[in-house]
Amino acid sequence: MFIDDEYAFAVALERAQSLAKGQELSPQETAKLKAEGDADLAYQRSLRYLARRPRSRKEMEDYLTRHKHDEDTVAATVRRLEERRYVDDDAFAAFWVEQRNRFRPRGLQALRHELRQKGVARDVIEQALEAQDDAGAAWAALHPRLARGFGDEQRAFFQKAMAYLARRGFAYGVARQAVERGWAIQSGEGEEDLDYDGEDDEVEDEGESFTDEL
Repeated sequence: MFIDDEYAFAVALERAQSLAKGQELSPQETAKLKAEGDADLAYQRSLRYLARRPRSRKEMEDYLTRHKHDEDTVAATVRRLEERRYVDDDAFAAFWVEQRNRFRPRGLQALRHELRQKGVARDVIEQALEAQDDAGAAWAALHPRLARGFGDEQRAFFQKAMAYLARRGFAYGVARQAVERGWAIQSGEGEEDLDYDGEDDEVEDEGESFTDEL
């Protein structure tokens, strides 16, 4: 939208087609056009943001606020997204846990913290974690690292492996169980194959990769 041959603000294409060049607008009409344009811009921007990966309600609110949309526009845009189920904290929490388990396993403590950081409600978090296999996740996190080794001496192995799992939010008892299993294999008492020629299980997702963020 141009006023007096200078760019003033964005207007939705459908709305722009209803205007004529040189058309005079009252201050009220101009304000309405500006609000409509900002609402359309916020919605289109939110869809591009969602194209990268699902977002929590708080993530979307923060994103739109960072792009200088006013409080009413942010609230209306998020409400519109929720009505269409484009933003859904229940689905987001389930997605987050599934992706963590698949690519970079974390313990229950870490998952709770991450989801709280995303603004997800406590009851939604607990529902998403209800069926979480913490022991299985600990082993999934540790096993790929065994081929690289935590050392051949038991004490060093336990210290390094326990620290590795602790940094990923696993409780002591869960981590200890996984480390003992790992040491049994490392020392030849177990039967699992340690051949592992892959790299860290990571998946890129936008400039802020999902795994970098996680």
